[in-house]
Amino acid sequence: MPFRQALIALIAPICFAFCHVAQAQSEHIGSAIELPAEDDLPATEAEVSPPVDIWDRIRRGFAMPTLNGTRVDQSLRSYSRNPKHIENVFNRAGKYLYHIIEEVEIRGLPTELALLPFVESAFQPEALSHAKAAGLWQFMPATGNIFSLQQNLWKDERRDVLESTRAALDYLEKLHAQFGDWQLALAAYNWGEGSVGRAIRRAKARGQKTDYSHLRMPRETAFYVPRLEAIKRIVSNPEAYGINLPEIENTPYFVRITKSRDIDMSTAAALAEMDVDEFRQLNPGFNLPVIVASHNSVILLPSENAEIFLDNLASWVSTGKPLSSWMLYHVQEKETLEDVATKAGMSEEELRRINHIPKGRKVLAGSALLVDANGRMAPAIAEEELNASIKLSAPEVRRVVYRVRKGDTIYAIAAKYGITQQSIRQTNKLRTSRLRIGQRLVLVIPPKAAARTATVGKNMYRVRKGDTLSSIARRYGTSITKIRRLNNLSNTRLSIGQVLRVR
Repeated sequence: MPFRQALIALIAPICFAFCHVAQAQSEHIGSAIELPAEDDLPATEAEVSPPVDIWDRIRRGFAMPTLNGTRVDQSLRSYSRNPKHIENVFNRAGKYLYHIIEEVEIRGLPTELALLPFVESAFQPEALSHAKAAGLWQFMPATGNIFSLQQNLWKDERRDVLESTRAALDYLEKLHAQFGDWQLALAAYNWGEGSVGRAIRRAKARGQKTDYSHLRMPRETAFYVPRLEAIKRIVSNPEAYGINLPEIENTPYFVRITKSRDIDMSTAAALAEMDVDEFRQLNPGFNLPVIVASHNSVILLPSENAEIFLDNLASWVSTGKPLSSWMLYHVQEKETLEDVATKAGMSEEELRRINHIPKGRKVLAGSALLVDANGRMAPAIAEEELNASIKLSAPEVRRVVYRVRKGDTIYAIAAKYGITQQSIRQTNKLRTSRLRIGQRLVLVIPPKAAARTATVGKNMYRVRKGDTLSSIARRYGTSITKIRRLNNLSNTRLSIGQVLRVR
């Protein structure tokens, strides 16, 4: 057989077998191919239902680490003992929470921050602390200036709902970037970033932990985050603590209205068919009874009152009646407050009240005062008057914010500043004589009080330059040990002006 024929005869059976298998597989595969069913759609993420209410929305954004400990437990017990108070605070919060949570979410921040005004001010926008912190977020004057909150004759944006929320979140973001931890950022918001930074450095020097739970800090700051944690837990599970959360819809409570003319606060409230106090709860940043259009101020109104306000405003304007009954008056040289009041047809008492002038203070030339226009069409207050001010004579008393140090007593502080113990107790509403290290006290010091501090009592001594415990002990015939024990001194360091009990 020729070679070619022999080769074909050899591989033909193999080709047949291979082709047979391939055909069988092709037939099998072809029979398995099916068209997709009509409901056979690509996989997608599960749809997230919209929040039921504002509380549901807040819960979904909780992102801070859980804090545990006795201080959290104490805060929860304290809140649970007075559920009515908690419910009242949450009711007040209903006016502001939607706006706050919107701003928090836009920045991608933990929604626990929307609850912080509960701890700071109990959601009272006109709250003012003894240390002069103001508003929902309790800004001190200096910190408010740093974060561009205007504080002038016309308004205090530390109390403004929109501006104070913006500034508070700016500050909290800054602190979180600085400390890299939300609990430390909150501690710094309460205690000051410098104080927290120093506490961390001291802890590191001792080889101690530097997280919030382990830092040494004043009692107020030590309970600050635990209180927020307690509120968070109540919002998460109110039934467990016997508290009823009010129904607050996940919709805006208020809208912004831009004004084209100056308008009295009382007139604006009337046109919106609102009580003046209710109007102030949304517009607490205005210091005077007139809202000035040229100062780029907006007013906030409940959504349901906005259309009513605009309709009533149009009707009012059509009558030709003035929207503002106040005008600005600049005090002339040698002019007294009584003179200005007589010109304006007002009493001096009313003039002081409207312009927040303390009793006993004189108004100096150049001061800008709001006076009654007496039914006349008051001229619009110019934009340049934004920086107008009231210049007053020196106060009869001065206020000092004093931070309690180790060993301090009310008696010693009163003696140091030449004031009475009763004055300290009344000004700070103290129920007991017990003080806490780091506690802030407001001291009201009358004129020439410093002169009275020279004599501090026969059993007290004011430290002078060059004094030592040894020299003082010799002078009073006592011992260093006894002086240290009487004054709770942990070391022998003294400071000039310090008052010591010597017997």
